[in-house]
Amino acid sequence: MLRREFELILDRTLSPNRFKDYAPNGLQVEGKNEINRVVTGVTACQALIDAAIEYKADAIFVHHGYFWKGESPQIVGMKYRRISALIKHDINLYGYHLPLDAHPELGNNAGLADAIGLDNRASLQPELAIAESIGIVGELRETISPEDFKGLIERVVGRDVLLEPSGGSSIRRVALCSGGAQGYIEQAILVGADVFITGEVSEQTIHIAREMGIHFVAAGHHATERFGARSVAQFLTEEHGLDAVFIDVDNPA
Repeated sequence: MLRREFELILDRTLSPNRFKDYAPNGLQVEGKNEINRVVTGVTACQALIDAAIEYKADAIFVHHGYFWKGESPQIVGMKYRRISALIKHDINLYGYHLPLDAHPELGNNAGLADAIGLDNRASLQPELAIAESIGIVGELRETISPEDFKGLIERVVGRDVLLEPSGGSSIRRVALCSGGAQGYIEQAILVGADVFITGEVSEQTIHIAREMGIHFVAAGHHATERFGARSVAQFLTEEHGLDAVFIDVDNPA
């Protein structure tokens, strides 16, 4: 399909105009006009670009693209090497940040919620519709212990996770927000969650969990944000007939 048609599909699906974001959503680096092979991934790092070149991709779709607010505008060093590789191989780069967190079916948070089996889902930010919120609150089908919950999350993300067991003896109501959303722990407390899951932890997060009596899980920024890019690859293949593949460039953070 043509590049413009591809972008319209992404924009209609992910609705970037609903979000005030930290980077431009949509086409970030222009490549060839015809798009048939697509690589999706979490971050537009050099390793993902190299894999896309080997795959002979026409486009790359990522959650973490380029041109963040506060970033130097100079295209030098690492940024030059990445962008020059895209241009040399005529590869389009598409980045969708908050829209990919929030999508109720393809999003990072929806994928994490699906994987752990959350029902009765609502927005972590009650003033927003769930399709516009970057966090979810829901309920497990059965009440489990904090240690069993830790084991569940480790199976879902495929890595060891940090658990601060500062809540009650059981977990049923779960709040989550992928990536670096540890600042939302107080919002999780306000909506009555037994546990809050995100990717990262800050020093003050542990004190808040302890003093406010909520379990906290840091499961990895990268690990909690693989769901969206993987779902988009499946969506592009099954719904639009493209040759799309998710490539996971491992990151322990």
